[in-house]
Amino acid sequence: MLLSELLKDTGYRLIRGDADITRIEYDSRRVKQGELFACVVGTFLDGHEFAGSAAANGASALIVEHELDIDLPQAVVPNTRRAMAELAMKLYDYPARQLKIIGVTGTNGKTTTTYMIKSVAEKCGLKVGLIGTIRNIIGSRVISTQRTTPESTELQEILREMVNEHVDLVVMEVSSHSLDQERVYGIEFEIGGFTNLTQDHLDYHKTFENYLAAKKKLFERSGFAVVNADDTHSPALLQGLDIPRMTYGVREKADISAANIEINVGDVEFDMSTPIGAAHVSVPIPGLFNVFNAMLAVGICIRLGYPMSAIVDGLAAVAGVTGRMQALDTAGFDFSVILDFAHTPDGLINLLTSVREFAKKRIITVFGCGGDRDKAKRPIMGEAAGRYSDFCVVTSDNPRTEDPMRIIGNVLDGVNKTAVEYVVIQNRREAIKYALTHAGKDDVVVLAGKGHETYQEINGVKYPFDEQVVVSELLSELRQSRGQ
Repeated sequence: MLLSELLKDTGYRLIRGDADITRIEYDSRRVKQGELFACVVGTFLDGHEFAGSAAANGASALIVEHELDIDLPQAVVPNTRRAMAELAMKLYDYPARQLKIIGVTGTNGKTTTTYMIKSVAEKCGLKVGLIGTIRNIIGSRVISTQRTTPESTELQEILREMVNEHVDLVVMEVSSHSLDQERVYGIEFEIGGFTNLTQDHLDYHKTFENYLAAKKKLFERSGFAVVNADDTHSPALLQGLDIPRMTYGVREKADISAANIEINVGDVEFDMSTPIGAAHVSVPIPGLFNVFNAMLAVGICIRLGYPMSAIVDGLAAVAGVTGRMQALDTAGFDFSVILDFAHTPDGLINLLTSVREFAKKRIITVFGCGGDRDKAKRPIMGEAAGRYSDFCVVTSDNPRTEDPMRIIGNVLDGVNKTAVEYVVIQNRREAIKYALTHAGKDDVVVLAGKGHETYQEINGVKYPFDEQVVVSELLSELRQSRGQ
């Protein structure tokens, strides 16, 4: 499509000629012949500085906020992020308008909730598209992903694929970053779902108020809301918005509620009351927080018109989500290992209190905090681990460009507020080995923070590090050393 045609009716200015556009790209290193390069102004980098590199790689035109001295057609716009989203929508012929899209936001629980909705919808015979942290899925086809919510041009491309492959329902994790950075600009959501809001991403948002404001944008673009009545931030998310809503909760009076909750090592069961009737629910993922995730999924599915039978069957059939309260294979040993992505104070508390429900002996928690991210939560994480564990192994997470021991020092400021016994082992593999070696009968070793991730980022380099693989290798070594 010609750039002039893409820009038609936008009010944006085109200078230095015209060009035929095949795709929109925002990373100069990935630009190919005939693509439109968007000079995105980010938090740390300004894409205008890489326009020359994009041109050398074959870019046929640029989206800019000010004219550049480069002999390429240029669309001059007030905001390159928003313009990139607008032009991507038009380039892919507005795919979101042809799809029913559900958005789920919140600090914790987004991934699991979307998988629950997907499972129920599939019980109803629907073809589902899923966009999220671990992977993107179209029906049974898996597409790798780099972030919770893709950049706008990638998102529109995926949505177009979903239209072409006749997807009936799209379930999407919607991060605060994506809302703030206009990645989902122009998308109208059939339903917006809210899990919870606790401290996270303040390195980016700076204040909790900004974080909440970013989350609220989802509901400004939704036709219906399903929110957590037990979370004190729900009223603020919906304040001033005239949209119908449904609530769920345990402590507060809500449209959907749970009682007689039983948490086991491999599942959670409860009695559920809803606007379309009551039911006994079993979800094969343990943890109290998964009761809340399930109720949110139920609320969304009720609004979509799915019958209770499909809802109950779908929740019972949901596959365990990689790195979310995942029990690893420990055959031949008399202790358990739980892998979870918990990387916020609230997420860690929820994880450890859920494990406490079925742990017969000690909880040994292996955890750390990421570098170049919200530093304020590090001592809070440390204190949470100390209060809810019997023993802690404080280690490195993804230090990125920070000194791992400096991060650990911040964590220990919180750990030392508790009486928990602990050791510090910077090398994460060695830390996990220590925990497995010292675990006793009926202990539960909790690996918190990395979950589904298959790498560890150190000094800006991503090294292979899949904790499922690491645990398997270490247990094999233990078996050999014990002559098993």
